Amino acid sequence: MTVLLGVAYPLGVWAVSRVPGLQANAEGSIVTRDGQAVGSELIGVDPVAADPAADPWFHTRPSANGDPSVSGGSNKSGFNEDLLAQVTERRAAIAAREGVAEAAVPPDAVTASASGVDPTISVAYAELQVPRVARNTGVAPDRVAELVREHTGGVIPGVNVLQLNLAVQQVTGR
Repeated sequence: MTVLLGVAYPLGVWAVSRVPGLQANAEGSIVTRDGQAVGSELIGVDPVAADPAADPWFHTRPSANGDPSVSGGSNKSGFNEDLLAQVTERRAAIAAREGVAEAAVPPDAVTASASGVDPTISVAYAELQVPRVARNTGVAPDRVAELVREHTGGVIPGVNVLQLNLAVQQVTGR
């Protein structure tokens, strides 16, 4: 049983992943730039700015545990005092970072997804970040908003943060 489940099954799954047509997604949808892995299209990792006062990046939803290598939600109910305190703290921090009223911060900006590593954010959260990203990159706000529109997709419209940040990086030449 150990040989079957510990060796044969994993090797079988690996072999199937090498079938033409499946191979592109077999390694976790890794995104590369200049031959260097920069992230995954399917796993959201919040970028950390070298200088938070001049933060040039769009940000993902918060992770329930702060570590994207360990996925999962918090399992806290909507009435849990710890969760409510976290949401209140996150809302205040994001409102301060973006220079808006707390009421303007969309729900996905302050709540973790079920997996805790969602790669997309709502269009509203991306649009909220446009003025800050434009100001800190020197790119015109209209151009940054255009990048958000270009990277919006899906059945429920969302914005892939990694792809959007790579586009901003390309426009700024960073």
